[in-house]
Amino acid sequence: MEQLLQHLVNGLVLGGTYALLGIGLTLIFGLMNLVNFAHGEFYTLGAYAAFAALGLAGVNFFVALLAAIAAGAALGALCERVLLRPLRGESIDTTMLVMIGVWIAMQNAELLVWGGVAKSIPHPFPTAPLVLGPVSIAPLRVFVFVLAAGLIAASYVLIHRTKLGRAMRATFQDRDTAALMGVRIGRIHTATFAFGSGLAAAAGSLLGPVFLAYPSMGDLAALKAFCVVILGGLGNLPGATLGGLLLGVAEELGAGYVSSGYRDAVGFVIIILVLLLRPSGLFARQERIG
Repeated sequence: MEQLLQHLVNGLVLGGTYALLGIGLTLIFGLMNLVNFAHGEFYTLGAYAAFAALGLAGVNFFVALLAAIAAGAALGALCERVLLRPLRGESIDTTMLVMIGVWIAMQNAELLVWGGVAKSIPHPFPTAPLVLGPVSIAPLRVFVFVLAAGLIAASYVLIHRTKLGRAMRATFQDRDTAALMGVRIGRIHTATFAFGSGLAAAAGSLLGPVFLAYPSMGDLAALKAFCVVILGGLGNLPGATLGGLLLGVAEELGAGYVSSGYRDAVGFVIIILVLLLRPSGLFARQERIG
């Protein structure tokens, strides 16, 4: 029982960042009909941006996290405005190839700038674990979980309680009617891509200090994000949140009770079963953002 509780806590910490990745991807996929293969590279960008802000600019750790999120959102907005907006109306195959190109370009740029050696991101938290009964957890992981939960809650508030969120949901449900009602679809696409990219960068900046930052770290993160979307159902924010938590817990249980070498395989086995038994996702409801 003590081991189970420990694995559950570790899984929830990991799952919170998976949920951030999944929410960003399901927004972009749902509103823009865009398969964003570069989503994992914005995750990598967040880790390296935090490393650069700490190591080169010497800013506070918490300011570095905000800078990383801002960098991801800014580059996402630029990417949508320069590369994707001129292709609006093109087939999904065309935009998919463009995003594959962005993925390759970003990864090689990171390799050129930072080299292939993994970087350790410093943090101000003590290394001694917090012991809560049978569970021990590093203070950094507690911070990661709390901030991830806060960002998820902020995403819900933005989608359901703001004018921008209402415009996003209207665009997802009926793009043409939303345009007739005065919604500027181009601005909504830019805001959506920036928001999703910012969440991916947030996940990278949070997990970068826990693990290491290296140029190809986003490849597996992108696969996890697609897994979360499959689990939760397209356009379902609660589903993406629950899917991320479920994937994180499943991987941690698989690593603890089977083998750490099968950590990633456990999640993909779940995805195969979901695709076979419930292709619309475990938590799919009506097709909508919310």
